[in-house]
Amino acid sequence: MSTITGPTYEVLALRYGIFDGRLQYQNFIIPDDHAAPDPLDFYVFAIRGNGRTIVMDTGFNAASAKRRGREILRTPAQALLDAGIDPATVKDVVLTHMHWDHAGGMEYFPQATFHIQAAEMSYCTGPCMCEPFLRRPFDVDDVKSAIDALYADRMKVYDGTVEIAPGVTLHLIGGHSGGIQSIRVPTQRGWVVLAGDATHLWRNIRKRNPFPVVVNVQRMLQGFDILNRLSDGPDHVIPGHDPLILKRFPPLDGNPEIVRLDLPPAA
Repeated sequence: MSTITGPTYEVLALRYGIFDGRLQYQNFIIPDDHAAPDPLDFYVFAIRGNGRTIVMDTGFNAASAKRRGREILRTPAQALLDAGIDPATVKDVVLTHMHWDHAGGMEYFPQATFHIQAAEMSYCTGPCMCEPFLRRPFDVDDVKSAIDALYADRMKVYDGTVEIAPGVTLHLIGGHSGGIQSIRVPTQRGWVVLAGDATHLWRNIRKRNPFPVVVNVQRMLQGFDILNRLSDGPDHVIPGHDPLILKRFPPLDGNPEIVRLDLPPAA
């Protein structure tokens, strides 16, 4: 494990939705069992410590859940409240990318500055969106919300790696979307990387078997290498949708829907 000399943070995964109807062929380009059940969970993530709270992604809203057939257990805002985080007062929200299930709750954060990569803003507002297949993971209202935030001076747009709090860095990955980014966080157990959808499941990165919703397979595979280099080991790379997250990490104050990723996983 790397030696961290600066501040460390608590890191939380907060589940707010589920999709039990997912099949394995929908999660892997080369599935082992095409029709095997392979559910996904939906999370928002929070980084807090040293007087700061940073939220990663905003989740989706009830209207999107109904339209796309996902089950919402609680709003992302309520999930954060359950952890003692009031989204109405959060100052910093990282948008890993603009897909509907990651950027559909910007209204929950009325005081936040949003952090995004220039490549993602260019992608979700550019000529690729002329293709219905490529714009399918986006909701136009979410893209409009991002543009509103930009024009309201509530959006910071980056071109690659940047530090947004002491030791907390954003890293452009790409692959799954045009400009998806991940977050590297110093914790008491070492460097943890919140991958977001740079890898949906641990099996994607560990088996090098990409998720089928992908803009550039080569960049997704290269992204696996970036995530591994940034982290202190395989258990320090946290995927975006893996149900095993709740099973492997200790709960926050006994709440099974919120776990601490800054603490060691179960053996």
